Amino acid sequence: MKQIQWFPGHMAKARRQVEEKLGVIDVVFELLDARAVKSSMNPTLSEIIKNKPKMVLLNKADLADPKQNKRWVNYFENQGIAAVCTNSLVDDLSSTLVPRLERLMAPLREKEESRGMKKRPLRVMIVGIPNVGKSQFINRLSNKNKTKTGDKPGVTKIQQYLRVGDDFEVLDNPGILWPKFDDPDVGFKLALLGSIKDDLLPLDEVLFYGLRYLKEYYPNQLKERYSLTSLDGEIVDLLEQIGRNRGSLLKGNTVDMERVIKYVVADIREAKFGRVSYDRI
Repeated sequence: MKQIQWFPGHMAKARRQVEEKLGVIDVVFELLDARAVKSSMNPTLSEIIKNKPKMVLLNKADLADPKQNKRWVNYFENQGIAAVCTNSLVDDLSSTLVPRLERLMAPLREKEESRGMKKRPLRVMIVGIPNVGKSQFINRLSNKNKTKTGDKPGVTKIQQYLRVGDDFEVLDNPGILWPKFDDPDVGFKLALLGSIKDDLLPLDEVLFYGLRYLKEYYPNQLKERYSLTSLDGEIVDLLEQIGRNRGSLLKGNTVDMERVIKYVVADIREAKFGRVSYDRI
């Protein structure tokens, strides 16, 4: 796959907005997709936030391989970066995050207290790539529905603050991608999870990548989902089996490959294979 280069105007604008607000921000929450931790990690973020304290939140952790979740948390903690697994749909995020946040920001609290300043809500900036669940996360955190949510990249268009109890207030941002994907695997993984628009990569190539991955690391889930007796043969042979088992046939008893491709991609995005991680450690 050729290198993907793109940087839409609204992405550049979002980056400028982040940089402009950093002066009044105490800590940055980097929201990552637990299913593709490395791939959803913006490599330019460190140069954007500079020395601001950061906490990594592995969102959608309920959809990811639990063994990989633990390994990724350990990976960040070993680097001195606070990391928490989250599920923005059901978790009591406030009780999960506030203790960790207070520990992380203890030096700032002590500094302000020594200056005679009263305890105040911490100002938190939420950053992450499109479709990683930022708006759902904030809505759950604040027990409100003030931020727009959706299953397509690019739903959040503006920055907005929301108060979370007496502890902190959060600033949501539009999702920010980086100018190009140097590693082709990153593009495929983000496409599989719907974090980049479908017109950036051929959907059949994206699916072939995903099926090869599932065949290698999660063969039992793949066989169970489509009632497959064997995973032998090429990926196109698997698609043929899936199509016939699902009755996706055209006239002449041929498999409707276009329909099958869309169907299986939807299954991957909707986590129909159970808990799967596409970045491993």
